[in-house]
Amino acid sequence: MDIVDKAKETDRTEEQWLKGLRKTVDRVLPIPHYQESYGAIGITQAEDIKSLSDFQRLPLTTKEDLRRNYPFGLFAEPMENIVRLHASSGTTGKPTVVGYTSQDISLWAKIVANELRRIGVTRKDVVQVAYGYGLFTGGMGLHYGCEELGAIVVPISGGNTARQLMLMRDFGTTVLACTPSYALYLAESLEESGISRDELKLKIGVFGAEPWTEGMREQIEARLGIKAYDIYGLSEIMGPGVALECPAQNGLHIDEHFYPEILDGEGNPLAVGEQGELVITSLEKQGFPVLRYRTKDLTTLHYGKCSCGQVGWTMDRVSARVDDMLIIRGVNVFPSQVEEAILSSGGFEPHYLLVVYRAGNLDQLEVQVEVNETSFSDEVRELEDRQQRLHQRIEEILGISVRIRLVEPKSIPRSEGKAIRVIDKRNKEG
Repeated sequence: MDIVDKAKETDRTEEQWLKGLRKTVDRVLPIPHYQESYGAIGITQAEDIKSLSDFQRLPLTTKEDLRRNYPFGLFAEPMENIVRLHASSGTTGKPTVVGYTSQDISLWAKIVANELRRIGVTRKDVVQVAYGYGLFTGGMGLHYGCEELGAIVVPISGGNTARQLMLMRDFGTTVLACTPSYALYLAESLEESGISRDELKLKIGVFGAEPWTEGMREQIEARLGIKAYDIYGLSEIMGPGVALECPAQNGLHIDEHFYPEILDGEGNPLAVGEQGELVITSLEKQGFPVLRYRTKDLTTLHYGKCSCGQVGWTMDRVSARVDDMLIIRGVNVFPSQVEEAILSSGGFEPHYLLVVYRAGNLDQLEVQVEVNETSFSDEVRELEDRQQRLHQRIEEILGISVRIRLVEPKSIPRSEGKAIRVIDKRNKEG
């Protein structure tokens, strides 16, 4: 059963979905990029979209399309109606730029507030937002959602970990919002800080902006003594808040202002329940509406009623990004696969680095893994046994030979933002 059929049998009819989709098509058709690409398949007005199958004929929108139309070529409102600009870092070229009207900002705040409310955040909470502020949407998205909800916001941004912990204690922070890798670093730093966990009022974590595993969640929850929720978003669609888990922690609820699809590597629709690339359309955005945007995130979609009472689309936690995929000797390798192996093995910290290099004409993969303090003091034979078991486990999962290098505790650099998991030396080596 594909997404079109699934929509027909649920509480939201195909015509209701189409109403929102046509509204976005109508909004973007004056933009030359869409006029050309849609006109090429005979779509010249929103009424030409008569079914969800027709909608799935529309060309996909990619990050490259955004860069080709840099900076404002895909905006659907005149610049005098735009009140905020955000942009990607642009590490692989020109940044992708997105714009918001005042109504977009208000909608974004309401979406995030509703999701935070669902996981138990109230006006009585103190939310420490340790996502980066600035052109990155992470900090501002959570900030505005918390204020809409009426919670107290601590807009500390990322970095300065000692100060983060001090204010967490002194301000009575109850909710932490940051990347999962930074949450783990905060937990590690807390253990060394002299601040007792009992001095903190922390109870909830809202973590996203990078793929993370269930094992990572278990580590964070145990070490910080909180319930950790996965949040999903991307600048091109809105920012954080496109989806968020509920207390059931059985998938992220996609907000009704977005229409999701799941596609295979060739861009063909997949059935509900199959893993593929997430594609999203915004239904209400004014300044920068995007249709059928390729997120490059791998997940699985479901539709139905959750035990929390919510009815609608849910997505599994993003298992990996297509961009993060390494091709080593013809095999697709994702950092999250290595993380899963490490966290399912005893004696290691969830800090690792994949180093890819070329020996002769053959690609090689070295996995550097931190041992924990207890294992580091073990006998050499015990360490060797642990290394051998991990080696076997990683090779079973990846299906290729690897080199395992155990390193001392705290020797792999920590990140105060998105974790760096891969060093690919192949291009440098020519």
